[in-house]
Amino acid sequence: MEKILNYIDGKLIEPASQKYLDNFEPALGTVYSQIPDSDATDVELAAISASKAFRSWSNTPKEKRSAILYRISELILENLEELALAESRDNGKPVSLAKKVDIPRAAHNFRFYSTAIIHFASESHSMEGGVINYTLRKPIGIAGCISPWNLPLYLFSWKIAPALAAGNCVVAKPSEITPMSAFLLSKICIKAGLPPGVLNIVHGLGHKVGSAISSHPNIPIISFTGGTKTGETIAKIAAPMFKKLSLELGGKNPNIIFADCNYEKMLDTTIKSSFANQGQICLCGSRIFVERPIYERFKKDFVEATKKLKVGDPKADTTNQGALVSQVHHEKVLSYIELAKTEGGKILAGGLPLDLSHEGLNGWFLQPTIIEGLPYNCRTNQEEIFGPVVTIMPFDQEEEVLMYANSTQYGLASTIWTQDLSRAHRMADQIHAGIVWINTWLLRDLRTPFGGVKNSGVGREGGFEALTFFTEPKNVCIQF
Repeated sequence: MEKILNYIDGKLIEPASQKYLDNFEPALGTVYSQIPDSDATDVELAAISASKAFRSWSNTPKEKRSAILYRISELILENLEELALAESRDNGKPVSLAKKVDIPRAAHNFRFYSTAIIHFASESHSMEGGVINYTLRKPIGIAGCISPWNLPLYLFSWKIAPALAAGNCVVAKPSEITPMSAFLLSKICIKAGLPPGVLNIVHGLGHKVGSAISSHPNIPIISFTGGTKTGETIAKIAAPMFKKLSLELGGKNPNIIFADCNYEKMLDTTIKSSFANQGQICLCGSRIFVERPIYERFKKDFVEATKKLKVGDPKADTTNQGALVSQVHHEKVLSYIELAKTEGGKILAGGLPLDLSHEGLNGWFLQPTIIEGLPYNCRTNQEEIFGPVVTIMPFDQEEEVLMYANSTQYGLASTIWTQDLSRAHRMADQIHAGIVWINTWLLRDLRTPFGGVKNSGVGREGGFEALTFFTEPKNVCIQF
């Protein structure tokens, strides 16, 4: 059985404790590899390694940093098949989805920031009397990057790439549930010629490794994506130490559908925005509000399309939905379906676990689920479920649906379907969310910032704003 190793000081090494955790394949429900059970000792080794490498890496010409990061992006694409299979075995998602979305986007993250750093510019301002003010942006030091299990390499690279491009060194922790693609990235970085200590990857549990990174006195920057409760814990640790924080947290995203929408495009996209990656994407639209004139038509068509989704072997090309990521998460999602029933919800589709043992699949499968008849402010409509479960309800007026949409503690993303340009702008202005998609979903330009409002987090990732986050401004004023 393969043992995953930590990547510290340019080498693949065992954890100091010599202890390992089981890594389960969600579709089979069996252990297929071992994960380092690292702790603060390993984080300290990684921090020392990063500290030693920082002076050299931060002074490396940006063109050379760019070339190395670009080479990493090329190697990711060259190893697309292996990486996609690793993501599927760790996460339960269809291999076809990982090949089409996750791995290419991870490569694009490295490619984008490899070129962005070359064009990153500072500001200058002239004053009367022969005075010029200009701003230098310098790398800060060691960045702690902690990523989630739902989009393992995609979100891991989204943090690492801008941090490295800006000249920082990194101590990173992938999710202990989905470590394999990060392990393969370690090998890619060695092959690409990334200098030792520039990137260090420490595997293990959040309360050991994540906590040690968050509280380490020599790691002044923390970028975290994950649950809101964990984000609160990290903020409590990091804030008194005056660390720079970016927290991308939970979501309970509204999908608002007006009667004048492009119906066929809306329906096809709504299936994806509801159930892609088994609903385990922070940007999925889990609350669907439909204008009353088309509500019954939408309900009928949406239920029919959902029931046609193929749930099964993630390795099969015909599979639309794979397994949920773990037994614990599977049980959590099922508990919310039961909660919805007690709150008065009617199950229109799905709602049951799937036994696929006759296909040799003993993992954690669940039918994509649609629930109707719930009040907008019930727990099912207010709490993040993070699975293939959506609620639908009709609305009559803009003011009404805005109240529904903005009623949760979250404010990550939203989707609006309408052909009315004035309404689109008006709704976008009033939605409490960091991202508003109009007549589309999950369309991203890396030049734009990414993040949420309210309990969906603080700070922004993506684009030049990510490079700014990983640098410290220094203002210089000179009079001639």
